[in-house]
Amino acid sequence: MHRIFQRYIDLLSSAEYADAFAEAMAITASELDLSCFAYLAVPRRPGKKALVISTYPNNWVAHYVRSHYERLDPIIKRSLETTDPFQWGLDAPSRPISPAQRRFLEEASEFGIRLGFTLPIHDEDGSVAALTFATDQRRPQFERCIDLNASALQLIARCFHWQVRRKLLHELTIDGIRLSPREVECLEWAAKGKSFWEIGRILGISHNTVAHYLRSARDKLGVRKVVQAVARLAAAKRDGQD
Repeated sequence: MHRIFQRYIDLLSSAEYADAFAEAMAITASELDLSCFAYLAVPRRPGKKALVISTYPNNWVAHYVRSHYERLDPIIKRSLETTDPFQWGLDAPSRPISPAQRRFLEEASEFGIRLGFTLPIHDEDGSVAALTFATDQRRPQFERCIDLNASALQLIARCFHWQVRRKLLHELTIDGIRLSPREVECLEWAAKGKSFWEIGRILGISHNTVAHYLRSARDKLGVRKVVQAVARLAAAKRDGQD
């Protein structure tokens, strides 16, 4: 397990985009005999799109979105209500569900998502996320896998969420212009007087990459100097823009 976890941390540390995060988790889940996973970060404000990173079958994801199953999904509902990990599935003990929710689980099982283990994550700021490991295995085999690795899976979920939140969710919109998490990070450190080299050391990237992010932020905001972009960022935060 130590080898698996160390490789996982290395993959997460180098991940910058959703595809790389999906690959890091897919490799780790596979080594633990878990066939697929889905991560969901629920936006705090209405109208904002949830972030989903998943290796669920594409045809199931398309069907789920097309059917607006986020309104019905009992896993999402329970994740919003509890911080305790839980198992679910047609032949797994769980809380009572409606006939419509049972049909939902029956459809999911047809796509190879028969059983799942979900780890809700509730942050101090009120935001909620959930990481689910799912499989088409029979219940005894799946339960043995979860029982053996439950503590490690909780740590894996926390690390994944922390890195995703830091790198993918910390976006900022300034007058309708969206800055990436890395652009925001670089601007925030520049606002503290850090040089390109110092920012690179802090974030674990090269000073040339820092320059690229700052130049991109500056260009998006239509200003000529980084100090002007920093001022726009500070003003947006005072005004409560996100």
